[in-house]
Amino acid sequence: MSSWYASIPSPGPEWQNIPIDLFGWHWRIQTYAIMILIGIVVAVLWTSRRLSKRGGEPGVVLDFTLWAVVLGIIGARLYHVFTHPGDYFYAGANPWNVFAIWEGGNAIFGSLIGGAVGVLIAARITGVRFWSFADALAPALLLAQAIGRLGNYVNQELFGLPTNLPWGLQIDAGNKAIPVGLPDGTLFQPLFLYEIIWNVIGVVVILFLERKFQLRWGKTLAVYLIWYGLGRSYLESIRIDPSEFNILGIPTNVWAAFLAVILGIVIFVVQTRRHPGLEPSVYRPGREWVRPDAEVDSDDTDSDDEVPDEDDGVPAGSSGAKATSPTNG
Repeated sequence: MSSWYASIPSPGPEWQNIPIDLFGWHWRIQTYAIMILIGIVVAVLWTSRRLSKRGGEPGVVLDFTLWAVVLGIIGARLYHVFTHPGDYFYAGANPWNVFAIWEGGNAIFGSLIGGAVGVLIAARITGVRFWSFADALAPALLLAQAIGRLGNYVNQELFGLPTNLPWGLQIDAGNKAIPVGLPDGTLFQPLFLYEIIWNVIGVVVILFLERKFQLRWGKTLAVYLIWYGLGRSYLESIRIDPSEFNILGIPTNVWAAFLAVILGIVIFVVQTRRHPGLEPSVYRPGREWVRPDAEVDSDDTDSDDEVPDEDDGVPAGSSGAKATSPTNG
């Protein structure tokens, strides 16, 4: 295989955690966790800004963050355990290892499922439309995922098949994911880098399509699912992950990526037919009033979300945007 003089070096084990000594207490914070946290903060700030421009209250994103992050972590762990049963269920295994999330083992598709459930719950509580929040989140989520992949780089994980390419990734000998029999100095496909690049390009694509076609009603989320699913379907097909089981010879994560693409297509087609225009309000009827300067499409007269009439306190002939106070109903 390629020699190490033309390759991407991996950080040493000392980069995988940061020791903190404070008042006699000693902690070691995982670098991967820090990257995930930075990604979450970036996603929250950007999503809040995007949602506010569409009429949402600036602080409402925190309600979504609480539910989505907690359920996203739970979903990520459950999905990983389910798709890697051999790592946790064998003779003599400690059953508590299933819950040892700090030892690694989280799956992005499980995180997306759990996070979506959290967003649904928060949407019911806050009155914000699920589709409105999902559309505001979509590009920010891609950027957060790109940031999180730096944690995979530090941990020397998420790498692919051996390669002779000059950007092959160095992986320390002894890594459990390296197939047996490979010679020392073997380089691997840097999947973490490929996904970072793919996700950043996806952010640009989503923002361009939003500006050109005014995507709303979940159609931005649909583009995210299609884009991310297409990228992951390829990356997972060349990934070295010996503990993941296959279905019909195809890794479960590749199936999950295919399902993401199909779901995105279905959402885009259905929502395009049901809602050809923009949302009249970020909030569901009867929950909150949209700001006067929010994006409003007076031509959208969907039966579930009609522009308020005189009985709602808006004079006849107005644009349909209400005052700034929430309703009590």
